Amino acid sequence: MSGTIEAIDANFSDIREAVRKLCADFPGEYWRKLDRESAYPTAFVEALTHSGFLAALIPESYGGAGLPLSAAAAILEEVQRAGCNGGACHAQMYIMGALLRHGTGAQKETYLPKIASGELRLQAFGVTEPTSGTDTTALKTFAEKRGDYYVVNGQKVWTSRAEHSDLMLLLARTTPRDQVQKRTDGLSVFIVDMREAKGNGLTIRPIRAMMNHSTTEVFFDNMKVPAENLVGEEGKGFRYILSGMNAERILIAAECVGDAKWFIDKATAYAKERVVFGRPIGQNQGVQFPIAKAYAQMRAAELMVHRAASLFEAGQDCGQEANMAKMLAADASWAAAEACVQTHGGFGFAEEYDVERKFRETRLYQVAPISTNLILSYLAEHVLGLPRSY
Repeated sequence: MSGTIEAIDANFSDIREAVRKLCADFPGEYWRKLDRESAYPTAFVEALTHSGFLAALIPESYGGAGLPLSAAAAILEEVQRAGCNGGACHAQMYIMGALLRHGTGAQKETYLPKIASGELRLQAFGVTEPTSGTDTTALKTFAEKRGDYYVVNGQKVWTSRAEHSDLMLLLARTTPRDQVQKRTDGLSVFIVDMREAKGNGLTIRPIRAMMNHSTTEVFFDNMKVPAENLVGEEGKGFRYILSGMNAERILIAAECVGDAKWFIDKATAYAKERVVFGRPIGQNQGVQFPIAKAYAQMRAAELMVHRAASLFEAGQDCGQEANMAKMLAADASWAAAEACVQTHGGFGFAEEYDVERKFRETRLYQVAPISTNLILSYLAEHVLGLPRSY
């Protein structure tokens, strides 16, 4: 893959144009209404599904497009750049990596064609817990093997889209923590059919947040999961989840690049047309410089996103690149958001401009799916060789 900006811009140009065309049917008014009602963008997700975009990573043999990760990144970047919100459905792209790489043939045949067609939605990712946070190995949700079933008890939090998903990819402990040699051992991954589980041991409670992200907390009370729904080997689940986290970071980073482009475009246009003291405010360096700096940050982050994706697709270790891409892109989108609000002044807080909505949405990525501080800790320990800080 060429490292030039021109080559990056041209990457998957047909896909990008198709996404832009689809997103044009979902303007700011659509998202503002959903935001006021804390509602899920069902029509938008269905449009992406029926257009095949959410099946981008599913092999053609299962009804998907069989595209590389960089194509999925292009899709999500364009969704964000158009002012839409890929957070409503992006998990389906990175969750399925565990199923694709570690699922049985029967599991793939059962689920992938239906996910590709939209008959089933795989949007819920049950990992984070109230007491463990980013310390995944400390999670307490337990799945006990009883004959042909596992019986699950515990709780997850920040399980976004759980109310709008048919399937959940669940990480639970299957061996008590005090009985494993390594703290990463004894965790297992399951496919949970939420249609059957709701009311039969699974309870979902929505969490209202500062942005409309359809997030929830979920409770498991003797919830049964068929043993055949175990993904891969029992006790090896942490590495399965970890192998998908690089894809998650790369795709979220691509979304942040899209957000940054939206803010920069919005700020630039407003700076040209807004006249104060007889001249456009964009003529003032105090207005120009933050936008220009955010642009430079975005382009640098964009290069790292493409570097991480190319390594991922080549099957090479991309841990540091994926983490740096996520951090740099999140910082770039936040810088662009700040510049955009400041450029708009009071109007940046007005709902009709969409700036305040996107401002709230992009702030999330300083914290999730992994915080900037944890990325810095990772780089310090695993790249620079400094002592472990946690």
